[in-house]
Amino acid sequence: MRGTSGASLTQARERFEPVLRDAGADALGLGEQLFSVARAVDGSATLRRSLADPSRAGDDKAALVAGILGSGFDGRVVDLVSGVVRSRWSEEHDLTEAVETLAVDAVLASAEARDALVTVEDELFRLTRALSGARDARQALSDESTAPERRVALVDALLEGRADEATVALARRTTSDLRGRRFVPTIQRIIEVAAARRERLVAAVISGTVLTQAQMDRLAAALERSYGRAVQLNVTVDPDVIGGLRVQVGSDVVDATVLARLADARRRLAS
Repeated sequence: MRGTSGASLTQARERFEPVLRDAGADALGLGEQLFSVARAVDGSATLRRSLADPSRAGDDKAALVAGILGSGFDGRVVDLVSGVVRSRWSEEHDLTEAVETLAVDAVLASAEARDALVTVEDELFRLTRALSGARDARQALSDESTAPERRVALVDALLEGRADEATVALARRTTSDLRGRRFVPTIQRIIEVAAARRERLVAAVISGTVLTQAQMDRLAAALERSYGRAVQLNVTVDPDVIGGLRVQVGSDVVDATVLARLADARRRLAS
């Protein structure tokens, strides 16, 4: 999200952080309510258009939010969403995405308050890694033609009731509210948000063999020198990779695998 929408989201997140700190572990409930708001706004073109309309007075839109949410939602959620709709959004769907981003922030903040943020980040990564070799399950979780209840049941089966409540909440909401997105990439973005809360970057590493701790330490140190920030390594072992590493940090990709070099050589020969 960029431009006007990006600025509006940044302001909303900054306003919300003190509320989340005060809420502590109870921020999980705020996140669940915000996910419900995002679903409602996404599901009604008329409501979304009314709340994102730049020609409509901000106070008018805030009053609409209060009228809809006032009786059944936490006052902190009502205040937040009222502020969100007062802001300007480049596209209608940016409003939905913003509310959902704030929901993710709330759920992660609840884990952070319980000193469980690292656990949640690790569990989400392990979930994506488990799905890397389970094509049918991965596709099912991103299949909008399948009833959301069935997708949520699959998430429950994968997590087997042993994951942190924040992990479960995020995974369940991700598959139930797909909005045209794929499950695994969306979870990977949430992992990046979790790492950012710990002031870390996430480096997704694919290696053909298990890396030793010394190798991981050297890689992390090299990346930290390059980016000037602490880096969290999420390492996946893929036997199909023949030597070398594939490292992705955000949109930056460094592919030093033998297969990648061979593919590059073939492209050069063909050109």
